[in-house]
Amino acid sequence: MVAWGVGGVLLLLGQAIWRLTPIALDAIHGGLTAGQIALCGAWIVVNGYAEGYRAFQLRFSPRVVARAVHLARHPRPLHVALAPLFCMSFFHATPRGRAVAWGVTLGVVGAVVLIRYLPQPWRGILDAGVVVALAWGALTLVAQTMRALQGHAPRVDAQLPEAIATVRDAAAAAR
Repeated sequence: MVAWGVGGVLLLLGQAIWRLTPIALDAIHGGLTAGQIALCGAWIVVNGYAEGYRAFQLRFSPRVVARAVHLARHPRPLHVALAPLFCMSFFHATPRGRAVAWGVTLGVVGAVVLIRYLPQPWRGILDAGVVVALAWGALTLVAQTMRALQGHAPRVDAQLPEAIATVRDAAAAAR
């Protein structure tokens, strides 16, 4: 179940990397000006840090793996069938977890639609940063999955609805 949940997420990331890499390379090989090269390099660094490290490595990847481990320990037929969506918190998650999953997805779709209208090299420059962030995210997802399979699951909130009930019940019992 860990393989299906995480593997499905990796397939989504891999598909995006596969589609965006040629567009980014086309811009880079198309002869950028010195200013465009500087902008591209800066964008890659900024996006690598903000999205690759902060968003993927510190938040998304650990949560996906934690949810995959939970699913392996507590399988439910529907959750297993939709494991990649479960692992990305699209359902059976806290309200905040679902809101973040759907909000980020809608934001990405909106950005994709807008960026498609940009001419080269600007579209390729933006896509270069996105490819770096997605690749970073895919690598951290693989690394954290390997650690989890060795018994070192991420110690993060998996944003499961049961956790809310457990905390609420513990607080009520303490009163």
